[in-house]
Amino acid sequence: MTATSPTRPTAGQWLAGARPRTLPAAIAPVLVGSAVAVSVGRFALLEALLALVVSLALQVGVNYANDYSDGIRGTDAERVGPLRLVGSGLARAGAVKAAAWSCFALAALAGLALVVLSAQWWLVGVGAACIAAAWYYTGGKRPYGYLGLGELFVFVFFGLVAVCGTALVQVGRVPLAALLGGVGVGALACALLVVNNLRDIDGDRRVGKRTLATRMGPTASRRFYLALVVLAALAGVALAATTSWWALLGLLPLATLLPPLRTVFSGGQGPALISVLKATGLAELNYALGILLGLLLSRL
Repeated sequence: MTATSPTRPTAGQWLAGARPRTLPAAIAPVLVGSAVAVSVGRFALLEALLALVVSLALQVGVNYANDYSDGIRGTDAERVGPLRLVGSGLARAGAVKAAAWSCFALAALAGLALVVLSAQWWLVGVGAACIAAAWYYTGGKRPYGYLGLGELFVFVFFGLVAVCGTALVQVGRVPLAALLGGVGVGALACALLVVNNLRDIDGDRRVGKRTLATRMGPTASRRFYLALVVLAALAGVALAATTSWWALLGLLPLATLLPPLRTVFSGGQGPALISVLKATGLAELNYALGILLGLLLSRL
């Protein structure tokens, strides 16, 4: 950590610390889960909005939690990516920790409302698991993000759980299409993390942060990124086959990842991968929007 004395961050700095470019990973699964609800004629606006609040609050909360945990460990001293409040000395660690837990509390409240509306009481346990996963990604004595397990948990919680949960609270069950949508969204969310960790691979190695990228190495990480994009495309085709071929509209945005793929496979590193991160996040969001639009059109 820097020796700079923490000051009071501006609203803009708090916003930057929330990492708004990661928010497509929170919005996309709610869109896809709601699209599945539309396809079976069971869309519920209130439940969808509450699911969106849960997802966004968890995403911002995990971003602040990572800022806090990495900052107090000193693993943010050298960064290529976005602003970190604790590591840069802009904010007190306790204030960032409080911001993280405030977001988790908001997610818990919205989630509890969903549980009451849907009468799916077992979802309380799922919600607790989501918050625990968000905190222990970089928090605690043995954070799983430092063990190379970050991609697995992102796939599960920001893919399968988020999409299937959104569909469940509206439909009352988990259709096969929701599971397939969870695979597609989860793959793209993982792709985001793969690029993020590939960008930070040198700094993470220096501080002993054992992400999947540092374990696999840059070449395998680049191939993994491609495999995840292909998996998202295959999941999109399978989802369309079980709902309506209009859902194939979700595949069109994946074409925008061709230039980022060239950057990744040409050996892009560090700052060069920031544009890839942005493009991947937008592709995930537009993938979800395309599926939603397609399934809306299929109901006309």
